[in-house]
Amino acid sequence: MSGPAAVRELTGANLDDWDAAAVHAPGGHVYQSRAWAEHRAASGWRPRHLAVGDVRALALQRGWTGLPGGSAYIPRGPVGPGRPWRAVDGANRESGDRSGAGSGVSIGDGLAAIAGHLAASGLDVIAADPEVHAEDAGYAAALMAAGFHAIPEIQPSRHRMALSLPADGDRSAIFDGIAKATRQRIRRAERDGVVVLRWDAVPDDHEGFQRATEDGGVALDRFYGLLRATGDRRGFGFAGPAEFTTWWRRALAGGLLVYLEAREGAADGDVLGGLLLYRHGTRLSTQHSADRAERRRDHPGAMHLLRWRAIELALAEGRDEMDLGGVDVAGARRVPVEGEPTYGLYEHKRSFGAEWLPMAGAQELVARPWRYAAGRLTGKIARTVGRGRTGG
Repeated sequence: MSGPAAVRELTGANLDDWDAAAVHAPGGHVYQSRAWAEHRAASGWRPRHLAVGDVRALALQRGWTGLPGGSAYIPRGPVGPGRPWRAVDGANRESGDRSGAGSGVSIGDGLAAIAGHLAASGLDVIAADPEVHAEDAGYAAALMAAGFHAIPEIQPSRHRMALSLPADGDRSAIFDGIAKATRQRIRRAERDGVVVLRWDAVPDDHEGFQRATEDGGVALDRFYGLLRATGDRRGFGFAGPAEFTTWWRRALAGGLLVYLEAREGAADGDVLGGLLLYRHGTRLSTQHSADRAERRRDHPGAMHLLRWRAIELALAEGRDEMDLGGVDVAGARRVPVEGEPTYGLYEHKRSFGAEWLPMAGAQELVARPWRYAAGRLTGKIARTVGRGRTGG
């Protein structure tokens, strides 16, 4: 009987095909990319590229203050063959897709092996949040056997809303499945002359967009301002612009990010809103959206048109899913109900035909509880001291 597969640390030329396996393959994610590793390395994290069988994991490692050991986080990973959110009977019922069947098990086994490898190298706690269906029993069993337990989410949303796309790229079939009121808003925005600009490093001439000539960095800085204002309205905060825009620029240059912007009347018209997308796996994913609330009365369909253009882009690229992102209720991690802050966004995404996909969520393995507790304490003290030195 053979033992568990060995975990390999990949470096140098062995990373040449990393993104092909960890980002662009089905189930891949931008946060497993070499670009994300480089971005986090600039903030003091040590990236480690790990492989076990067909499973890949970018682990971001950080040491404790004044102590040996440290922690690691595997953002939206590990990833493996297939699409593990489609592994459960009943998911994506309309498409009948079962191509992810069994991949949750391989990801769970791979995560257990990778976490053991990281713990053996001296790390005290390992966290991960791969996108695996909440009802994947094989994945849950693998993590339970390895000693993982659920923790609060690290990313803004645990669950997703996704729209399955037809293999033949038929836009009319998807458009006809959109709620009537939403279709009317899209058509009104088109009649009113709302223009959608696109910033994208991938060259093509898909219909429905105007290629932007303005520098992408300038556009992304402007979008951060929209996003910050939206957060202020909804009662949640954002880190400073450098935390976002530096990464967005890197991702845009690498073809991992697409930015769409709605303008009034012409390419140089008033900005109405923006939509930021990730390109990975077999899908496009909505990462952030923001608009100018004071212009909604004039152009109530601007954001609807932006989402429709994103779906058209996904269809043109032959993708099989449009990921409309999360609408989680903070702390509840369930479908929003009427009266809650994210209910309107949930209804908006549902109007495009998107289904709620429940994800398993963030998990953690504590290898050395005593040093983990000590490391968190010393880190808290260091941050408190640092704030005191810079305070007025």
